[in-house]
Amino acid sequence: MKSLSGVKRKMALGVTTLAAIAVSAVPGSAAPAPGTQGGSDHWGVITRNTIGSPVAALRNGPFGSFGVTGPSARPPYGTGSLGIEVGDNSTSLTPPSEKVDFGNEVDFYGNPVLGLTKIGFHVFQTGENTSHGGPGNMPNIRFEINPRLTAAPATTYSSMVWSPPASPVTDRWSPYLDATTTGKWFLTGAAGTATGCNQSTPCTFAQLKTALNDGGSAPTIYTAAVGKGRDNLWAGAVDGLRINRSIYDFEANGVRTLRAN
Repeated sequence: MKSLSGVKRKMALGVTTLAAIAVSAVPGSAAPAPGTQGGSDHWGVITRNTIGSPVAALRNGPFGSFGVTGPSARPPYGTGSLGIEVGDNSTSLTPPSEKVDFGNEVDFYGNPVLGLTKIGFHVFQTGENTSHGGPGNMPNIRFEINPRLTAAPATTYSSMVWSPPASPVTDRWSPYLDATTTGKWFLTGAAGTATGCNQSTPCTFAQLKTALNDGGSAPTIYTAAVGKGRDNLWAGAVDGLRINRSIYDFEANGVRTLRAN
C-alpha cells in the first residue's frame, strides 16, 4: 500500500508540474501585478458614454479566422478578449452611429496624465471592417482627463483619444500596437482648441504630452477605456490593453491585471 501511495503522489506531482509548464508556455503569459490580486472588479461598460445599443462584452476567442493557425489565431493573453460591436446607422440622433466605452472609472482616478509612458493593445481586425470604413476603421483608447491648462483654466474635462494606425493584418490577431509611437492623439473640447491637438489636427503622443505640460498644474486622469464610435460600423475584439507596467487581459470571466516584463 505504501508503494501504491507513493506512486500516486509522484503522479500527482507530475501532473502539477506539467500544469505549471503549460501555464508558463501560454503566449503572452505574465505574472499578476503587485497589489492587484490578478484582477479588478472595476471594469465594465461606462454607461454614460454609451449611445445606441452597442456591444462591449468579455468573451472567449476569437480563434481564427478559419484557416489561420499559430499565435495570431488566438488571443494574445489567455483565451478571451473584449468583443466590441457598433453600428453606423442605428440611432435617430445626429450622427446616427453608436458609441461605447468599456473601461475603469475607479482605479486610474487622480493619476498623472504626464506619467503615462506605455500604452497600447492588440486588436482582432477583419476585412469587413476595413470595407466599411477603410483601414483606419479601428477601436480607440480613451482617457477622460482634467487637462488643467494654463491656456484654458476653466476647462476641467476633456477626452484624450488615441486613433490607432491601420492594423498590419486582418482576420487574425495583430501584434502589439504601440500608442506612444504610432497613430495620432487628440483632445476634445476647449482643451483640443487650446493645445492644437484636436480631431482635425491630431498630434503624436510626445507632442500631446508637451502641449499638456504648459506650466499649470499637472493634468490628471478621470477614467481609462477602450471604445469605438461615433463613426463607422465595426465588429471585432481587443486584448492586452497596456497602461504603463500593467497589461489588462480581458477574459470571459473578468479582467486580469498582469505585470509587463
